[in-house]
Amino acid sequence: MADLTRPTLSTAPNSASTTPGRGKTVINDAVVAKIAGIAAREVSGVHALGGGAARALGAIRDALNTSDVSQGINVEVGETQVAADVTIVAEYPVALQDVAERVRSAVIRVIEDLVGMEVTEVNVNINDVYLPANDKDEKSEARVQ
Repeated sequence: MADLTRPTLSTAPNSASTTPGRGKTVINDAVVAKIAGIAAREVSGVHALGGGAARALGAIRDALNTSDVSQGINVEVGETQVAADVTIVAEYPVALQDVAERVRSAVIRVIEDLVGMEVTEVNVNINDVYLPANDKDEKSEARVQ
């Protein structure tokens, strides 16, 4: 029996389109992931992308000035379609369903506009909530001397 919950994509390492007699355009999967990552980071209510280990590695990359904007993004690119999985850390207090929908919309819009491919799905996984109070606690003075 076919799985109706996940669309079938003709996966290829790169997306390619051909213009008869004029050449071929190839868009690498990493480019699609970067574009999606940039769009997701710009959404209000998103603190960071990726799981705990990915964020720890991202902090090291940032310290070395080599940040990875596709962190937390996994794309599956076919000939004409893209599916994406986005893992985010949401800021507190935001409505989680709202921020997930805004991320989904932003990723769909940027892939369709910039890459020119149909987006079949964007799954948003919220794996943590950022509490701004955590930063303030580190800077506060001790209660006793």
